[in-house]
Amino acid sequence: MIYLDAAATTPLRRDVLERMWPYLGPDFGNPSSHHEVGESAKRALDAARAEVAKVLGCRASEIIFTSGGTESDNAAIKGIALATPRGRHLITTAIEHPAVLESVGFLGRMGFEVTVLDVDKNGLVDPAALTAALREDTTLVSIQYANNEVGTIQPIAELSALAAAKGAPFHTDAVQAAGWLDLDVGRLGAQAMSISGHKLGAPKGIGILYVGRRVPLEPLLHGGGQESGRRSGTENVAAAVGMAAALGLAGGDANETIALRDRFVGRVLDEVSDAVLTGHRTQRLPGTASFVFPGTSGEAILLELEARGIVCSSGSACAAGSDEPSHVLTAMGFDGPVAQTAVRFTFARDTSAEDLGTAADEVRTAVARIKGIVS
Repeated sequence: MIYLDAAATTPLRRDVLERMWPYLGPDFGNPSSHHEVGESAKRALDAARAEVAKVLGCRASEIIFTSGGTESDNAAIKGIALATPRGRHLITTAIEHPAVLESVGFLGRMGFEVTVLDVDKNGLVDPAALTAALREDTTLVSIQYANNEVGTIQPIAELSALAAAKGAPFHTDAVQAAGWLDLDVGRLGAQAMSISGHKLGAPKGIGILYVGRRVPLEPLLHGGGQESGRRSGTENVAAAVGMAAALGLAGGDANETIALRDRFVGRVLDEVSDAVLTGHRTQRLPGTASFVFPGTSGEAILLELEARGIVCSSGSACAAGSDEPSHVLTAMGFDGPVAQTAVRFTFARDTSAEDLGTAADEVRTAVARIKGIVS
C-alpha cells in the first residue's frame, strides 16, 4: 500500500508512543490530585504545555489541551465571540473547515451577523475584501492558515494585521499547516490558533488551542476548572505528552518534499488528459497535490487507485459520506459536476520519489480506464 492521505490522518509515530507509554501505565495519576501520583502527572502535563508553547512562541499558560482540531475551532470561535463585548459581527471565508463554518453558523442563529469572504480561483482571500468587511464592532476574524482540501496557504500575517488595525481578534485553523509552516503566533499575529495531533503522528483525540492571555474566552466545557478554567475535564496526560512530542519532532526543511510534489504534479498534468490542479500552483502546502478530472468520477478514481494499492481521498475526511460537491471547490469557481471529480493526494516527509512515481503511473491508468480508453 502507498498511503497518500496524510491530511486525513497519520500513523502514530513510534517515538511519540514511547514518550506517551509511562502515562498509559505506571504513571497514571490525575494531574488535579494533590499527592505524589497526581503531582507526577501534573509535572508531565506542565512539561508538555511548555514544549508546545516553545514551538508556538507563546506563554505556556496560553496553551489549552483539547480533544482535537474540531473542539479547538469550536472553543475559539464560540468562546471568543461569547466573551467579547465589542460587538456581534463575525468574519470568515467560504472555504473553511466545517468545524469553523458550523461554529459560525451556530452563532449566526444566535443573532450574530456573519460576513463570509469569497476567494479567487486559487483559493486565496483578497486582503482588500477583508479590509472592506472589517467594522468597529467585528468580534472575531477566523481564516484558515492552509486549506485542508487544496492546500492553498493564506497570507495570515498580512490578514491578521488588517484585523488588528480594527482591534478585532484573529483566529486561524492551523490543523493542516502544523508540521509544515511557521507556527510562531507573534510573527503570524494570531490571537487564537487550532492544531490537531493526529495530523502530526500523535494519537487521535488530542489537540491544542492557543488563546492569547488578553483575549476573553468563555469555556465550552464547564466543570472542575481544569486548563486554568478554560476547558474543564480531567486532562489526557498521555495524549498531551504525545502531542507535544509530535509537534516538536515535526517541521524541518520541506524543500525535498516540495520538489517531489512538483514532480508528481507535473507528471499528472502532462500525462492525464484534462486534469486540472486545484489550489494555488506554488503557494500551497508542501505535501498536498489535488486535482479535478473532468469527465470522470472522483469516487470511481479512488476505487480504481485503491484496487491498485494507492490510498488517497476525494477531499476532506470530515465530509465522508456526503455526495455533495466540495464547498471549497465550488467557492473557487468549479461547477458541481467537475467538483465531484476531485482527488486529493497528501503525503508526509518520508514519502518516497518511487512511491509518487508509482502513484502517477496508476493515476494515468485509472483515469484512462474510467474514460474507457483502456479496458
